Amino acid sequence: MKQGKVIIFCAPSGSGKSTIVQHLIELYPQLEFSISATSRAPRGTEVDGKEYYFITEKEFRSKVAEGEFVEYQEVYSGSLYGTLKSEVERIWSHGSVVIFDIDVCGGVNLKKIFGENALSVFVQAPSIEVLRKRLEGRGTDTPEAIEKRLAKAEFEMSFAPKFDYILINDDLEKAFAEAEKLIGDFIAK
Repeated sequence: MKQGKVIIFCAPSGSGKSTIVQHLIELYPQLEFSISATSRAPRGTEVDGKEYYFITEKEFRSKVAEGEFVEYQEVYSGSLYGTLKSEVERIWSHGSVVIFDIDVCGGVNLKKIFGENALSVFVQAPSIEVLRKRLEGRGTDTPEAIEKRLAKAEFEMSFAPKFDYILINDDLEKAFAEAEKLIGDFIAK
């Protein structure tokens, strides 16, 4: 696989990474979003081929066995997520920079794989309580799912030092400006 540049955004659920990534995609036409594959069912208004490629667990495991993933993780029991090699190659074939919005373990793995061709950014909310309010405000998860995500957030935050940059999202406009500078500098290299 011929390597181009990749940008990796990771964060606990509710930190605002998806909002920041979407903002950057709108601002920088050379960025193209990498759609992950998952074995979980769509949530809310999610559409296959837009937010994720939704495949069965059996299909997912078959693709793993065939070496079709750059990386993958079983994020929650029975919920597999991964980056298809074909997706990264598709984006690079357009001459674009791949931007990932991915779980923390996947992000650490991608940084190891792509090395200097990758910029890894960890987005962090100012506190667990702020995360709780953001997750509840989404209205897409059950109270049990929110508790599960919050418990996982504490674990995920321990990975922050493994990233090139930690972006504290306590003010969205400030976070946008910080992210814009980071991405602009990385693309220009």
